[in-house]
Amino acid sequence: MYCPFCRNPDSRVVDSRMADDGSAIRRRRQCPECGRRFTTVETTSLSVIKRSGVGEPFSRSKVINGVRKACQGRPVSEDDLAMLAQEVEEQIRASGAAEIDAHEVGLVILGPLQKLDKVAYLRFASVYQAFESLEDFETAIALLRHEAEEDAKGASSGAKSSEKTPL
Repeated sequence: MYCPFCRNPDSRVVDSRMADDGSAIRRRRQCPECGRRFTTVETTSLSVIKRSGVGEPFSRSKVINGVRKACQGRPVSEDDLAMLAQEVEEQIRASGAAEIDAHEVGLVILGPLQKLDKVAYLRFASVYQAFESLEDFETAIALLRHEAEEDAKGASSGAKSSEKTPL
């Protein structure tokens, strides 16, 4: 690492800390030649490969903008969208891949969006899962209803089992 002041090719790390949400490391460095200190930030790169084959850096704001359209008119706040984008980025980074196809990013969005808002999920899924007919929507709605019923059964059986447990 070159010193930005005297261009010495050596520097000493004085302090290292996690930055932002853990996706970067902030290092405080000192030049042994001139004694001045400077900060560097290290991040891992994550590239999204578009349909055209062009790669570009992953952008949470692009995730938010894409999901915002599906959430139009729904009770979803900007904070909800920011949290969704963070969860999507964390899932993608957890895969360990340095590059991901843009379509795969859309598929990763589906899970957190389904938890956030079912109607927005259906809107988004209709594009990313290429719904072509009313039957595709009906199938997706039936699956959502089935999952909701299973969740309700699990919640009610959990409540019943806790009622039976003596204190």
